[in-house]
Amino acid sequence: MEAHHKILFEPVRIGPKVARNRFYQVPHCNGMGHRWPRTMAEMRGVKAEGGWAVVCTEECSIHPTSDLTPATLMRLWDDSDLPVHELMVNKVHEHGSLAGIQLVHNGQSVSNYLTRMPSMAPSAAPTDAYNSTQARAMDKADIKAFRGWYKEAALRAKRAGYDIVYVYAAHGIMTLLYQFLVPRFNHRTDEYGGTLKNRVRLVREVLEDTREAVGGECAIAFRFAVDELLGKDGMNKAEAEDIVGALADLPDLWDVNVADWANDSLPSRFGSEGFQEDYIKFVKNITDKPVVGVGRFTSPDTMVSQIKRGVLDFIGAARPSIADPFLPNKILEGRADEIRECIGCNMCTTGDYLAYPMRCTQNPTMGEEWRKGWHPAKIAKAKSKDRVMVLGGGPAGLEAALALSNRGYEVTLAEAKAELGGRVVQESNLKPLSEWKRVSDHRIHMLSSRGNVQTFTNSSMNVDALLEMGCEHIAIATGSKWRTDLLGIYHRFPLETAAKDMMIAPEAILDGQRPKDRVLVYDDDHYYLGSAIAEQLAEEGAEVTIVTPEADLAGWTHNTLEHGHIHTRLRELGVEIICNKAIACIEQGKVTLECVFVGKESALDIDHIVPVTSRSSIDETFSGLIRRQN
Repeated sequence: MEAHHKILFEPVRIGPKVARNRFYQVPHCNGMGHRWPRTMAEMRGVKAEGGWAVVCTEECSIHPTSDLTPATLMRLWDDSDLPVHELMVNKVHEHGSLAGIQLVHNGQSVSNYLTRMPSMAPSAAPTDAYNSTQARAMDKADIKAFRGWYKEAALRAKRAGYDIVYVYAAHGIMTLLYQFLVPRFNHRTDEYGGTLKNRVRLVREVLEDTREAVGGECAIAFRFAVDELLGKDGMNKAEAEDIVGALADLPDLWDVNVADWANDSLPSRFGSEGFQEDYIKFVKNITDKPVVGVGRFTSPDTMVSQIKRGVLDFIGAARPSIADPFLPNKILEGRADEIRECIGCNMCTTGDYLAYPMRCTQNPTMGEEWRKGWHPAKIAKAKSKDRVMVLGGGPAGLEAALALSNRGYEVTLAEAKAELGGRVVQESNLKPLSEWKRVSDHRIHMLSSRGNVQTFTNSSMNVDALLEMGCEHIAIATGSKWRTDLLGIYHRFPLETAAKDMMIAPEAILDGQRPKDRVLVYDDDHYYLGSAIAEQLAEEGAEVTIVTPEADLAGWTHNTLEHGHIHTRLRELGVEIICNKAIACIEQGKVTLECVFVGKESALDIDHIVPVTSRSSIDETFSGLIRRQN
């Protein structure tokens, strides 16, 4: 361990508990929850094994009136839920870490699809579920009942063995307690509405109730969003300072962030490591209790700076703990250069939105620790002395070579281009995606020290050349290329055009061909690349129009928390966004669009078209090997 990193491994007291170091996995969703409890427990246990001193659950619903269906999260409605929690607590305790639980009632942000119970809110309002359901205003009896539910859940959490119990008022509309704090949700005129003192009242009561319930056996954490980046219309620094001051000594730990979730887990294309510091740094000036915050921290030097400058007491992490569960141990063992750094792509958040066990671009074992027995630091050793050829040095080929190397195989890696990294290196040439190069950088660095791996670039190999190598196994990772004939989700057949010189493949843009005139980006992929290309070209001075057959540009990025940021950025850059239109015809200097519903046509004068639609596999070598084998 580097001498100046020692501060990261100092124990820190949280009320009646002591964390063995300053690494704190804050609560985060994972798409497992009560539906896949063993998968969830093993994933959390691996993090404790990797050195995180505190490992917390995701949201844990306290009552059937806060039914998170279809999301797959935790719940603690009654004693029947305890076995799921005990699984996780035992896995975390097995490695000497503290287990935390984030209790929540979601108020008007849920529609209770499973339980069919009426949603509740500080004031009558539509639920945040886009299904025309309405949350009813809570009366005094409801508030009393809510306090009782929270207290009962805290008692169950203590019985399950948790060390830290959360009172959760963060992430904007997602939590009932936050809805009480913010005037745009709380329109009450009684003692729970109006003045700040009244809006804070329920939070204070729940903190006091929770402390009474756990009886000094568990620490109390308060998770609070200090800013929603909405100015006077939302939580802001002025009110947040007053709230922290009013509640400063009630919790044993302050877990602070910004709201909503898309701002808290800000994708890397819109924010850098530690970006939350300016919003949260005031908290430690008001309270003497320890403070944890997040910022997609991966650099130990940045972490040390946060501690020494009095910004934080704990280095909080969700995404970095997913990308590398062994991040703390690697720093402790002087192996910080081996950290799989989070790239901020937010592939992990899709597990919550789509209700499946989450996955990670950097950590292929994430979500498979129990079902497949995968482990980020352990892999089955080779059972033979067979040699393996890996053809293709993109992300998949690099990861395959690294895994094979870790197993002990003799590996030869061949890449046709002059540089390893494949698609991820190309895409990181776009300014918005520059941090994604960490994917290839990590794997290339790790492979460079391996004596059992030979790497060759500028090595195009046909079937005969591969077979001449004499390797017992061949892994093909030759990737794919973007089509330029518009075949995709909308156009199920290629679109013929005589103006093929207008078409620019996405790879050409990534490799530096950047037109400065009128460009149409046609996005039938609906993920990140179309908008990232449009953003880059617009920043470099092109007149950009982006067209999609869907009603919503980059619709899949709702799942990665990028969607709102993408639309904001493109509009700020003056990019014209056209939805529900498809390309019908391409002539020299002109594109005809058709409405996807009624076929009505309109024309655009365009110099270049960048189609981001679908890809073709580069599989000639694979097909040749199969034919030869047969």
